[in-house]
Amino acid sequence: MTAPLDPPPRAERTGSGEASLRSLVRLLPFLWPKGSIALRTRVAVALACIAGAKGVGVVVPIFYKQAVDALGADPSALAVPVGAILAYGLARVTSYAFNQFRQIVFERVEQQAIRRAAIRVFEHLHGLPLAFHLRRQTGGLGRSIERGTRAMSSLLSITLFNLIPTALELLLVVGVLWSFFDGSFALVVALTVIGYVIFTISTTEWRLKFRKRLVEADKQASTRAVDSLLNFETVKYFGNERLEVERYDAALRTYEEAAVKSQSSLGVLNLGQSVIIALGLTLLMYMAAGGIVDGTMSVGDFVLVNTYLMQLAQPLNMFGWVYRSVKQHLVDMHQMFELLEEESAVPDAPGAEPLAISKGSVRFEDVHFGYDPRRPILRGVSFEVPAGRTVALVGPSGAGKSTIARLLFRFWDPDAGRITVDGQDLREVTQDSLRKSVGIVPQDTVLFNESIAYNLEYAKPGAQQGELEEAARMAAIGNFIAATPDGWKTQVGERGLKLSGGEKQRMAIARVFLKAPRIVVLDEATSALDSATEREIQDNLGDVARGRTTLVIAHRLSTVVDAHEIIVLDDGKIRERGTHAALLDKDGLYAEMWRRQDEEREAA
Repeated sequence: MTAPLDPPPRAERTGSGEASLRSLVRLLPFLWPKGSIALRTRVAVALACIAGAKGVGVVVPIFYKQAVDALGADPSALAVPVGAILAYGLARVTSYAFNQFRQIVFERVEQQAIRRAAIRVFEHLHGLPLAFHLRRQTGGLGRSIERGTRAMSSLLSITLFNLIPTALELLLVVGVLWSFFDGSFALVVALTVIGYVIFTISTTEWRLKFRKRLVEADKQASTRAVDSLLNFETVKYFGNERLEVERYDAALRTYEEAAVKSQSSLGVLNLGQSVIIALGLTLLMYMAAGGIVDGTMSVGDFVLVNTYLMQLAQPLNMFGWVYRSVKQHLVDMHQMFELLEEESAVPDAPGAEPLAISKGSVRFEDVHFGYDPRRPILRGVSFEVPAGRTVALVGPSGAGKSTIARLLFRFWDPDAGRITVDGQDLREVTQDSLRKSVGIVPQDTVLFNESIAYNLEYAKPGAQQGELEEAARMAAIGNFIAATPDGWKTQVGERGLKLSGGEKQRMAIARVFLKAPRIVVLDEATSALDSATEREIQDNLGDVARGRTTLVIAHRLSTVVDAHEIIVLDDGKIRERGTHAALLDKDGLYAEMWRRQDEEREAA
């Protein structure tokens, strides 16, 4: 099977500024949720707390100045300095209280925003077509969601608790300096801030390419590790442990180089920021000292300027961290939100109705399909599976058998022709109702790393214990479950690796019994099993098919001799069709395949 080619990365199709803006726009609904008055109130209260904290914080140095001036004028008059000192202490406590209350109020907003975003992306991923998941690696997707949600949390905190407060505090301090002294002090502060901001932005933009390389290298290393560990059996079979270690080490070396460059460039940024702040601080202190010498400023004024400068230094330093963090988090968040821009190739049609099954007949009418337009898989396939009957699809590998099953589940839509169930075009019904009406026993049953009960109940969430036990009995797996030490609570391991192939297939059969669909697909359900286990399970598959519309995809022809009709596919076309006996009498492709497999059985 050839999956569709990957489109060019979205980062290449849109500028980074546009991508960042789009990410911020996507973030706003999570921060200001529609229809949630309680959460919006929390946001408003948090913003009010920010304003209160910064307003009080700017007043604190003024009380400090008053105490110093009072002590300098008459050290014996303690009433005024004590009052100023008490006011100073009260203002600091009030500012701290505002900040803590803001954090308490906003925490609920932040955590709900993260949860809603993660759920939305996760739900969207499950709604994307199979083609998307075939070309993407699970480890990379998980990493993108993890980084994206973490970036959302940090970005919300930074924006509300650092960026906005910093800007507000800078404006207030500049205003106070302007009102207390001449405009030169405010001008020096403004120029220092402007120079700091320009240097920080330009240097951070230069560093951004190193950050992107770091993120990509980290994701690649994570993807290789997950992919290798998920396929550890294959690694063991081929004795390629050293190869996997070397591949992982290569990914980590790339990460190492990117990390070194990112950290080195950070040192350049920090040094430049320190120089700019130091120059601004030195100039302002010199001007304040000159004012004292000239008699235009008091010692309290000198302390006030010094205190404000020290108070400004922290927000300025925070601004550098804030800008770097915002740029980094926007990259991470964009990668997560980019997943939401992936469109489903098989959306439900507007006004699609649930599938209404009366009998359960399935028809393929002149179906053409190819995963890639340059390589067609099905070339005008037409057949019917009458209600309650069994039709088998056989043929060489690559003939299109499994593709037909995927089209029936509507993982893709035909390029031409149509597929119907009881006369209803699958493109005109909801996918959810279609997949609830079709059951499958696949060639390779993949189970969740959960209990046996959970994996069986997955076919019918909320099923009663009695229903689970009846389905297990019909699939002849009840005795196995009872014999395990933990019974229904037995953990099956990653992808069900603690169970044998036969046990996993019986679990798949039990799922079909529990789901009780009208239409069943048996997709080479026994081809991966040994002959003895195949014979045992074949009887269970016969029970599954009894009374149901059944499409059997088979490699071993011995498993389909009782089918009502056998369709032989080759190169995407139907070459022969008929019963087992009729096809043998025809002495065509089917008969040739039968003789070849018969010789293989005798040789074995």
